[in-house]
Amino acid sequence: MACEFSTWFSASTPDENALKMIESGAMSKQIDLHAHSTASDGTLTPAALMQRAHVAGVGVMALTDHDTLEGLSEAESKASQLGMGFVPGVEVSVTWEGATVDIVGLGADRDDQVLQSGLARLRDFRDWRAEEIGRRLEKQGIPGTFEAARALSNGRLISRTHFARVLVARDRAKDLRDVFKRFLVSGKPGFVPGQWAELSDAVGWIRAAGGEAVIAHPARYKVTRSKLRRLFGEFAELGGSAIEVVSGSHSRDDYFTMAHHARDFGLAASAGSDYHGPEHPWIELGRLPELPPGCRAIWQDWPLNS
Repeated sequence: MACEFSTWFSASTPDENALKMIESGAMSKQIDLHAHSTASDGTLTPAALMQRAHVAGVGVMALTDHDTLEGLSEAESKASQLGMGFVPGVEVSVTWEGATVDIVGLGADRDDQVLQSGLARLRDFRDWRAEEIGRRLEKQGIPGTFEAARALSNGRLISRTHFARVLVARDRAKDLRDVFKRFLVSGKPGFVPGQWAELSDAVGWIRAAGGEAVIAHPARYKVTRSKLRRLFGEFAELGGSAIEVVSGSHSRDDYFTMAHHARDFGLAASAGSDYHGPEHPWIELGRLPELPPGCRAIWQDWPLNS
């Protein structure tokens, strides 16, 4: 389904030279189609995220908060002021064959009622899960984590990352990765299994709203190669558009492996930092490498001059 690309850049078009570089594929390192703000589990406001991206030399930026569209208007307004290209997005949580995977939606109509309704159901589950994580951690002698995580979220979506920040602040772990390893993954005291959207639902919501669906950071999923390829195949059959080939959490080898999978399944390639804030120095804005040779960039056919 064709996306409403003309709305993406109508008020926030990069300069002419930037557009020519994007269209030629020479500016892929300055296109970032996956990032988070305080609307979900990022630490910068949507406006501050756009400002930081602009300073880092990003020409086209997407905001893709988890299961919410709340920050898009603020981000788009700031991007317009800065002369940046802006792509409205969302990262939809999915349960597929017992694993949690993330599907990024790019360019979907934020006013689409089907999409909004689906995301609202996911946020309801997130609210329950946050309370349950708090209850389970309290049983382990760590009280008050739900209240503290809710305060960190400023009344917005509460994620596991908020709990991780609370536990680091309380010296229960040395950093966020340590928290997840010791408390928030399967088999650990604060783990609550996800009950997310079906893959068909997530792709359907995005496509029905005029957007394009992208499998986020596929190399991160702890699944076998054959299972990952089943995911790609099912995703392609459902009308998915692309794989996130270049990601802030992928290695150089991952780039080429995911590019190979994308070509095998006739999928385009996307690039995104999955930036959450300056507290995560291993992932920074404006530092994504170009897509590997032979990739068909998801933005290749976008009418950026519209």
